Amino acid sequence: MTHTAPAPNATRRPRIGLFGIMQPLYDDMIPGITERQAAYAREVAERLAPVADCVAAEPVRGRDDAERVMRSFEEQDLDGVLVVMLTYGPSLRVTRVFSRMRLPVALANIQPDPNVTAAWGMDEMTYNQGIHGAQDTANAMVRAGLPFEVITEEWHGDAFVERVGRWARAARAVTAWKRLRVGVFGYAMNGMGDARTDETALMRALGPEIVTIAPGVLRRRMGALPKSAVDALLTWEDERFEIDPRLSEEERQDHARMQLGIEELLVEHGCGAYSTHFDAIAEDGRFARLPMAAAANLMAKGYGFAGEGDILAASIVYAGHQLAGDGHFTEMYAMDFPSDSVLMSHMGEGNWRIARDDEPVRLIKRPLGIGGLDDPPTILFRYRPGPATLASLVSLGGEDYRLVVAEGEVIDAPPLPALEMPYGQFRPDTGIRGCVDAWLRAGGTHHMVMNTGRRGEDWRAFCEQAGIELVRV
Repeated sequence: MTHTAPAPNATRRPRIGLFGIMQPLYDDMIPGITERQAAYAREVAERLAPVADCVAAEPVRGRDDAERVMRSFEEQDLDGVLVVMLTYGPSLRVTRVFSRMRLPVALANIQPDPNVTAAWGMDEMTYNQGIHGAQDTANAMVRAGLPFEVITEEWHGDAFVERVGRWARAARAVTAWKRLRVGVFGYAMNGMGDARTDETALMRALGPEIVTIAPGVLRRRMGALPKSAVDALLTWEDERFEIDPRLSEEERQDHARMQLGIEELLVEHGCGAYSTHFDAIAEDGRFARLPMAAAANLMAKGYGFAGEGDILAASIVYAGHQLAGDGHFTEMYAMDFPSDSVLMSHMGEGNWRIARDDEPVRLIKRPLGIGGLDDPPTILFRYRPGPATLASLVSLGGEDYRLVVAEGEVIDAPPLPALEMPYGQFRPDTGIRGCVDAWLRAGGTHHMVMNTGRRGEDWRAFCEQAGIELVRV
């Protein structure tokens, strides 16, 4: 049985539904109020166009309306629901919907007019009385145990758009994460405890499902690929990278077949993330080299990745793609106290979309003793200087998980010419001593995702909706 899924798309705009609540009590008092407030809801949806595709449903005026609108949102495969009070609406009419909510929720505590004026009468009071409806509705959400974001802003302003945009991106990431399948080629590295978790607990608590793929299936798929597909990938690499002249045609073709074979299997199994372990590939006996460049190219396409069979790290790299668009797998290699930074790298896998702009990204011939196989073509680059964020998914046992997050910057450090794998130096905002002390106390793992930019608030919104404890260090 296959589970076909579209290729990951971390740049897709979030799709959210605007769930506007009011009640028919005011129809006789203010004729046309429903139509007026429905138009207001559409204006709010249009205001959010820079950050999300927003579907404004007809006003929810009773329990039947609420359930019909929510079914419609779920059927449209939206990422989240933005609740807006169009007037006061009694919460018991939406309580049942919130108790069965499947999508991430934000409560936008807004009103049509930003200020109270001397011209206000009872009509204007009614149009703008959303705040006490928000209180009633929020109380219902809390009683239902529903995690939700709250956004109190003036809806015409940029701050409102920015905050909804952050929540919408997090909603997109959480919704995609709940459906994620992670392919593991072979098995996980023996003895690496911080990558281990109960797979059934992970699926129950957070959603990602683990799919084991035998390396032999990959070998057969590599052999069945048409030469035209391999040649097309090599031509694309020629245009995108600086190619090491020492690389032979055989080495490049073998690497290309590994990458294309992995991606075919990921699509076939519906996987948005994957992990390979060097021993699982080497011990199979049918492979000439490790798929280093494949990991870099597939991460650049939006797939989550982690080495050594680490399903937790592969999952959070995928979430990093969905949240910010440039998830990169890495680890802390060594501390550099004089620059107050940590050298970040891994064996050779890295998302070249975070490469610095003033140097070419290179595809090199790179000797690698690990695995005991032939030289794996490797994509080499240095990280782009500027703000960056690290995040590590921690299994605490049972169905409890934690995300450890550190903000800082990639510094413009001198190159390390002998290092033949992607690298950069990360300086935490809290300093290397304070950050790493806190990271270790929180149980942060040695594999993690890096994103460019300061993403602490994005990860906060993600954790609140995913039900994960957040620790910022």
